[in-house]
Amino acid sequence: MALSMKDQAQEIEDLEISLLLEGIFRHYGYDFRDYSLAHLRRRLRHRLELAGLADLGAMLHRVLSDRGFFELLLRDLSINVTEMFRDPTSYRRIREDVVPLLKTYPFVKIWHAGCATGEEVYSMAILLHEEGLLERCRLYATDFNQVALKKAAAGIYPLEQARLYSANYQKSGGRGSLSDYYQTDHENILLKSWLRKRVVFADHNLVTDSVFSEVQLVVCRNVVIYFNRELQERIFRTFLDSLCPGGLLWLGSKESLKLLKIADRFKELYPAEKIFKKRLQ
Repeated sequence: MALSMKDQAQEIEDLEISLLLEGIFRHYGYDFRDYSLAHLRRRLRHRLELAGLADLGAMLHRVLSDRGFFELLLRDLSINVTEMFRDPTSYRRIREDVVPLLKTYPFVKIWHAGCATGEEVYSMAILLHEEGLLERCRLYATDFNQVALKKAAAGIYPLEQARLYSANYQKSGGRGSLSDYYQTDHENILLKSWLRKRVVFADHNLVTDSVFSEVQLVVCRNVVIYFNRELQERIFRTFLDSLCPGGLLWLGSKESLKLLKIADRFKELYPAEKIFKKRLQ
């Protein structure tokens, strides 16, 4: 059966996307080939329009010849949707039920994979401080987006977000006021330096890099939904190999291990909050 003109156009666009991603991988070493095609289409169309380029073929030429343009596109393709104490009921679960488990370890290492601009990492640090565990913790926050990592390490966020962040904090079971943890200028909130010092920020690409460290908790929320199933399997294998026996994995509200081959290696500890425990074998 012949394809409609719309379907033909879609097929051509998908082929052009494949060629663009292959060019990026070969030239720069960043691998987006197993990202969700729907996610890629949205981001690439947006950059195509902003750049005033005729088509994806023109974008490929620009990407390969202009490092600055590639770095713009790199930011488009990375996932930076986040906020402090995002999904506060899940943070309440961490506070009330997961922290007591973590307290059974003499020292705790937590890996925030795909940390973006760092809001959720600092949320965890604040929570751990209030539960008396931060001094026994080391938080590792990783991403491949250097611009996002730099912003995360600085711990500076728009003042206009303070009301939302404070509301989330209170709903998560916060024991004081979020303003205890930052100072302000006319435009930004600046997280206090003692809080930032508890976090180690590092360049790590979930697609191409391997096990990061042996940790008690992996936090990767609302990242793997942008990957196809094959890549999800690989990344969850990395998480499995990074967790100590009985270690915990915390995913985003729209994410699941169901239908994945690796699902039987984890037990659903708190299904509503997408918190899993590595099975002992």
